[in-house]
Amino acid sequence: MCIKTTSGVIILEQNQFKIRRAANSDSEVITNLIFDILKEYGLKTDPEKTDADLTDIEQNYFARNGIFDLLENKNGKIIATVGLYKIDNETCELRKMYLLKDERGKGYGKLLLNHALAKARELGYKKIILETASALKEAIALYEKHGFKRYFPEHLSGRCDKGYYLELSGKE
Repeated sequence: MCIKTTSGVIILEQNQFKIRRAANSDSEVITNLIFDILKEYGLKTDPEKTDADLTDIEQNYFARNGIFDLLENKNGKIIATVGLYKIDNETCELRKMYLLKDERGKGYGKLLLNHALAKARELGYKKIILETASALKEAIALYEKHGFKRYFPEHLSGRCDKGYYLELSGKE
């Protein structure tokens, strides 16, 4: 069961987890979480290009009409991340959606994706795109289950080999 507070923080009552907005002060923890998960899947980190957005989350996401949110457990430990990055006025990119291994299979990925889709609509986007790697099989299955379709962008980041998009309707 989820409830949304007046501050915009989503609290998962049953498990005492919450989704909150990231801050630059979270950057080191976020970077370590993401890099550890990338290594788990045999994917390379790229702090100079693909992952450079993590050095200033507030400027790269919030100042550009995007989000970067964190899922914390009841002890305040960050267990997942999700971002929306503005591409243009109608399109955003789902970025950095990662979940710690011990927390997978509990529905948190679905929760984060639904959260991101709702936020994209709230921010006025009509389309959401993403890049991913074949090694991230669980994520790909989740995206496809939510209606994301394959497309072949002109450019993919160095560690990605698949692109997906979803046209956003007004309903959730």
